[in-house]
Amino acid sequence: HEQMSVLMFDDIVKSLKAENEDVLKEHGLDDKDVTFIKELIEGVKTSECSYEGRDEEKSFLYEIVANKQNGIDVDKWDYFARDCHHLGIRNSFDHQRLLKFARVCEVNGRKHICFRDKEADNVYDMFRTRYTLHRQAYQHKITNIIENLLAEALTRADRNLHEGKPEDMLKISEAIKMADDYSKLTDEIFEQISSSTADNLKESRDILNKIVRRKLPKFVGEARLTEKNKSKVVDLDHGMKDKNPIEYVYFYSKRKPNKASPIKDYQLSSFLPKRFNEELVRVYYKRTDEKKEEEKKKMEEAEKCFQIWCDSKFGLH
Repeated sequence: HEQMSVLMFDDIVKSLKAENEDVLKEHGLDDKDVTFIKELIEGVKTSECSYEGRDEEKSFLYEIVANKQNGIDVDKWDYFARDCHHLGIRNSFDHQRLLKFARVCEVNGRKHICFRDKEADNVYDMFRTRYTLHRQAYQHKITNIIENLLAEALTRADRNLHEGKPEDMLKISEAIKMADDYSKLTDEIFEQISSSTADNLKESRDILNKIVRRKLPKFVGEARLTEKNKSKVVDLDHGMKDKNPIEYVYFYSKRKPNKASPIKDYQLSSFLPKRFNEELVRVYYKRTDEKKEEEKKKMEEAEKCFQIWCDSKFGLH
């Protein structure tokens, strides 16, 4: 979505320039500023001299919106606050407090946004909040299966949605290539399929109907994969795969506010985990039109088989 946001921003600038070629100049901007905005949206690795919108002296600016250095950025803070509120999940991370202790320091010849050392636990709470949201919402077992069903419905409807329309009309899957077409990919597609009476959309319509009526595949079980078995299905982490994200954050002390470095282990809580990601395999049982008693028996059998498989494959209990 970051790449598409950049394409959409390009389209906006192009259309404004078509109306008034001096529009950027009139607002105190130039093409370098346009490049800078696009880099902010997409994110740039500050460890590399790969940005063009601003010089090295302003490298810390690339850590505000989409921070590739350590994942601490306002984009996360925004959706943390919004999603925790609407999902009823406690947000222990205090971004207002962290902002009070943020400053720019030079580390290894490059300027970075750094934080006071006493805020290390608060920073960890941010990464933990991300993990919690993924575990309980974004990659919840029901969320996953609904996403899979939606994908199946849209795949089946890819071209058939445009029955009777010109042959050169884009498929749903092709609309992501152009910003103008992409902007039309709204929830309206769901309603179009659901309310259609076309025979060639029946399979997609049936799938969406099952989602609405909560006729979903039954969750059989899940297993956390071990180091030896890496055929993952769901990957949960703190934002940097198996790495400890705190190691990529720079902190300064009260006595040396202009000198920053990674936090020391003894300055962190001893309750922090040693591993920062986990991989899950999830199994579902597709519903059938059989009687409840028959379906219940099959579910019980599926759960037994899954348990046996876990024991033999992973040595899990």
